[in-house]
Amino acid sequence: MKCRYEKNYTVGPSDCDHTSRMGMPATFEAFMDIASEHAESLNIGVTFMKETGLFWLTAKTRVRFYRNPRMEQNIVIETWPLRPRGIQEIRDYRIRSESGEILAEGKTQWAMLDTRSGELIRMEELFPEDFEFAEEKVLDDPFLRVRDDVSDCEEFGSYTVRSVDIDLGGHMNNSAYVRALFGAFSTAELDAMKIKDCEVSFKKTCYEGDVLRFFKRTTDKGTEVVVKNNSETAIIAVFRK
Repeated sequence: MKCRYEKNYTVGPSDCDHTSRMGMPATFEAFMDIASEHAESLNIGVTFMKETGLFWLTAKTRVRFYRNPRMEQNIVIETWPLRPRGIQEIRDYRIRSESGEILAEGKTQWAMLDTRSGELIRMEELFPEDFEFAEEKVLDDPFLRVRDDVSDCEEFGSYTVRSVDIDLGGHMNNSAYVRALFGAFSTAELDAMKIKDCEVSFKKTCYEGDVLRFFKRTTDKGTEVVVKNNSETAIIAVFRK
């Protein structure tokens, strides 16, 4: 069984930001959606989770932007998982133009939670026996380590988790975190940051009504953002040029 999954996609107006190009949150969402479609095709998707009590968890995700596709552009989105290591799996992604130009690449670190026992399961047990894992990797350097202490940070915004942010697990969806994260900045700030790389670590489950507070600092890693839910860290992000 081949490991790659791809689909053709036309960038719609709802995918685009103020530049009339596919927005960065929409790119994260496209990668999440195609991962879900691939999992469903392997019989380890939403239907499988409902039947077994298992639930996919996203620990970390990173996207590198080379050129954001324009509105109504036809693109190809593809994904493939790397060979799992114990309770973790890395899944890679790519967006390319019809001519083959690479527009964005990403990777996500996943795990699978058994909601009945509260334990993480070994990822290699999930895939079909004849599944051919990919050897190709994108963004091969390791995920960043960023401290969540905010004593040297500037607080610059807040966000109340709303009903539209909640997913089938009853908590804030990963894509909603990313949209709230980018939405904490003005369009002028985002333009000035010239973001080409964004990494997000998901630390705490949040629920409807929770109030998230945003803190930022500039380091040699880039613009670091720590999002707090009360005293606990909800997400950590790094924006790089």
